Amino acid sequence: MSRFIVGVSGGIGSGKTTVTDLFAAKGIQVIDADLVARQVVEPGSKALQQIVDKFGVTILDAENTLDRAKLRNIIFAAPELKTWLNNLLHPIIRQTMKAQTEQATSIYCLLSAPLLVENNLHTQVDRVLIVDVDEALQLSRAVLRDKSNEQQIKAIMAAQVSRKKRLSVADDVIDNNLGLDALSPQVERLHQQYLLLAEKA
Repeated sequence: MSRFIVGVSGGIGSGKTTVTDLFAAKGIQVIDADLVARQVVEPGSKALQQIVDKFGVTILDAENTLDRAKLRNIIFAAPELKTWLNNLLHPIIRQTMKAQTEQATSIYCLLSAPLLVENNLHTQVDRVLIVDVDEALQLSRAVLRDKSNEQQIKAIMAAQVSRKKRLSVADDVIDNNLGLDALSPQVERLHQQYLLLAEKA
C-alpha cells in the first residue's frame, strides 16, 4: 500500500491528465476519478442497471454502454436528476477509489479528481496538488480538446469551484500556463519532495 496519497485537481482543461501522466512515467500509480466513474457504470454493473431503471434504455448507446453525453445533457437541465445521480454514484466512486488507493504499491500514489474540492475529497489525502491555468487559456484548451462550444465549457467552469477557492486548499501548485516543456521540471521537483514525505510517513 502507498504510504502517502497526493490529491490532484484543477479545472476543466487545466492539464491534470498531462501532469499525472508525467508522474506515472516515474512509476507512480494514479487513481483517476474519471476512470473510476466509467468503471462503476460498465455494462453489467448494478449502478448502470439503476440508471437504466430511472432514465430508460434510451440512455444506452448501440453497444449497451452508458451514453454519457446524453445523460449529461439530461441532468444539466434538471438539478433534481443530477442530485439523484450524484447520490447514487458518489458513494460507489468514493469506495472504489479508496479501495484502489489501498491497493496501490508505489511509495506514494496520486488521486486525480476534477471535483476533489467540491466533493471534499481533499480532506481524505495527505497533500493537495492543484494544476493551475489562466481561465482564458483553460477555456480555449477545453473547447479544443472536447470539441465543445464555449457556452458548454463556460457552464462546466461555472459549476466547478472558483480558481481562487481551489488554490486556497493547495499545498502545491503546478503552473500550466507555459505548456509542456515547463511542466517536466515542476513535476520532477514535486516528485522528489513527495518521495521524501512518503519516506517519513
